[in-house]
Amino acid sequence: MGIVFVFGGQAVYIELDAIFASEGERRDFDYEFVLEDEVIASPVQVRGCVFNKTGIVSLNASAVYLLNASCARCGESVSRTESVNIDHTLISHSENDDNDYFIVVDNMRLDLDELVSEDIFLAMPSRYLCSEDCKGLCSICGANLNREACSCKRIADPRWDVLNDLFDN
Repeated sequence: MGIVFVFGGQAVYIELDAIFASEGERRDFDYEFVLEDEVIASPVQVRGCVFNKTGIVSLNASAVYLLNASCARCGESVSRTESVNIDHTLISHSENDDNDYFIVVDNMRLDLDELVSEDIFLAMPSRYLCSEDCKGLCSICGANLNREACSCKRIADPRWDVLNDLFDN
């Protein structure tokens, strides 16, 4: 059996019966799928394996994709290749419904696209930056401070006047 590709539904399933049944069994996979998200600009390339070592079934893979987003500070385009490591332990059943450590595979069929998508979304940052030292935009004139210095005069906040007076004395 091994890996079943379902082209109509864009799903890739891994049949796990043989892997759970045989210690030392291993299935490699290498494929790509389209993940619908505005910042993911290329198909996600997935490469890895699922294997049974001493009765423990593990899934190890990496997902690589092209990221296109806007910098949260300056608005410039951010385009770079991202990679996400995917490591999970698979089990066939569990008495504990509140289990975050294992992936329960009830029907011995794992939807790999769903698992990879979830790991990618969990690994995404809440905001993207063109660089860690991005200076952003001037709050007064809107100039990109990474490219040019602006001559805007900073407006002092009157709430700080009392403290400024202490430092002046």
